[in-house]
Parts: sequence; structure tokens; C-alpha cells
Amino acid sequence: MLPVIALGLGARFLGSGLAADLSGGVIYAVLIYVLATLLRPRAGQAANAVAALVFCVLIELLQLTAFPTSLAAVFPPVRLVLGTTFVPLDLLAYAIGSALALGLDLLAGGLLRARRARTATD
Repeated sequence: MLPVIALGLGARFLGSGLAADLSGGVIYAVLIYVLATLLRPRAGQAANAVAALVFCVLIELLQLTAFPTSLAAVFPPVRLVLGTTFVPLDLLAYAIGSALALGLDLLAGGLLRARRARTATD
């Protein structure tokens, strides 16, 4: 989880422009997927991907209100979690990030299962 947070902060503070904004959204969705998986270990991988996407979309829609900006005025780090400005393109980034996280998790799980099966037969 820490590498994902480091990547996200790097995209936020070291990058600029559209690429940084999109990569930040993708990484945010991956982080939410990781958190969903940690909080809901018995849930299926696809269910956690959907939960991550829904959470990200709800956070983006919350930015249509003054709530995140008001909170950020009181406690600036909340801006990193909630954002303050609605950007429709972020919705695409969240979909890509959730799908990427799911794909990587499925791939990693498949590799781990194959390794366990090989170890059990050796």
C-alpha cells in the first residue's frame, strides 16, 4: 500500500498537466481498491473493484458541492483525499484504475495459485 501512496503523491506533487492528473486518478482508484481488499478480504476481487469505482465516483461527485473545499480550508491535507474540483475526465481515470487493480490482482492471484499447485505436487 505504501508504494501506491508514494506513486500517488509523486504524481500529485511532481507531475503537471493532463498526464499527471490522469495518473493521479488511476493511482487513487488503485489505492481505494487496495483498501477495499484489506477491509473486505472475503469479498470477491470483482466486488472490490466495483466498490473502489463507486467510492471514487462518489468522491468526485461530492466535489460538485462546497463540502470538500470547506473541509480543505480547515484542514488542507483533506484536499489530497477528497479533492476540491469536479473534473469529468477523472471518472475515466477511476474506471481505468479500478480495472487495472483488478487485472493485476487477478494476475497475481493466478500466479500464486499456480506456484502453490506446483509446490504441492513437488
